[in-house]
Amino acid sequence: MRRSFFLMLIMTFSLFARYEAVPAGNCPAFNNMKHTQNSHDVHLNTSREYTVLQHHKGQFLVLVKGEQPAQRWVDECCFSTKKDTSDTYNTKKYETSGEPQDLLLALSWHNAFCETHRNRKECRQPLFGFASKRYSESHFVLHGLWPQPQNNSYCDVDASLVTLDRHGQWNRLPHLALSERTIGGLSHFMPGFSSNLHRHEWIRHGTCYGKDAEHYFRDIIALMEQFEQSGVNEYFVKNQGKRVTLAQVRHLFDRRFGPGSGKRVEMKCRQGLVTELWLHLGSKGDDLASMLKNGKPVRSRCQSGIVDRAGYGK
Repeated sequence: MRRSFFLMLIMTFSLFARYEAVPAGNCPAFNNMKHTQNSHDVHLNTSREYTVLQHHKGQFLVLVKGEQPAQRWVDECCFSTKKDTSDTYNTKKYETSGEPQDLLLALSWHNAFCETHRNRKECRQPLFGFASKRYSESHFVLHGLWPQPQNNSYCDVDASLVTLDRHGQWNRLPHLALSERTIGGLSHFMPGFSSNLHRHEWIRHGTCYGKDAEHYFRDIIALMEQFEQSGVNEYFVKNQGKRVTLAQVRHLFDRRFGPGSGKRVEMKCRQGLVTELWLHLGSKGDDLASMLKNGKPVRSRCQSGIVDRAGYGK
């Protein structure tokens, strides 16, 4: 009897908790709280009222009549006029002065990254072992381009977005208005694109770059294309399973990008594996070689490491 009473009380509360509201923006409406699926690409209409069913962990569950499923999750800011709720990020709001600045181009050896991040989308092994090799298995891939110094981050970014980013909820960060060409370049050079790494990189670092998101990523892709053509990747592929030294890597950069460029290269290692190369670039120059030449010489704690093969535990 007591159980039935409480059940009726909860149902009554739920009924009265519902209300009608008009969204403040054309927010995407997702099937789940993790925002991993949006069947039929549903967006709320600012000229319609929606039944709000529930509020939980910064999101609202709303009823979208005529859709399957009809119950959809949207960010709580969608029903607030105090925040920008557009699903496309207004990048121009975060432009800085555009003054020249030193940069750090971070490149990841993806095989080593996946040794400790096996559950990430970009690290999942293909269903069949005979599937064609992926680009990331034989190339350094894009981590990010970071204006220096490293504490130069989150420029004019709303505190709510900073919180989402720092908690790794990149799927809840706003969509970026990027061209198809730029999206194609990021999909090629940045495996983490599938995990919304590009949204994180823009929010934390790109907002301090001095250009909008389109030009920020376009500049990065141009640098990645130059690095890809340098032959550095081939050296690491030939040495998979073997140990390489910082001295060897810096000598390689001197040969491919000009004398002295190797001093601007920092090698990162973890558990004995080479994980990243950090290229310290100067503000002067319009290509990777000249930017390396004008970068600041750096020290590297990692002096040698194994080049990891594709697959786990190799």
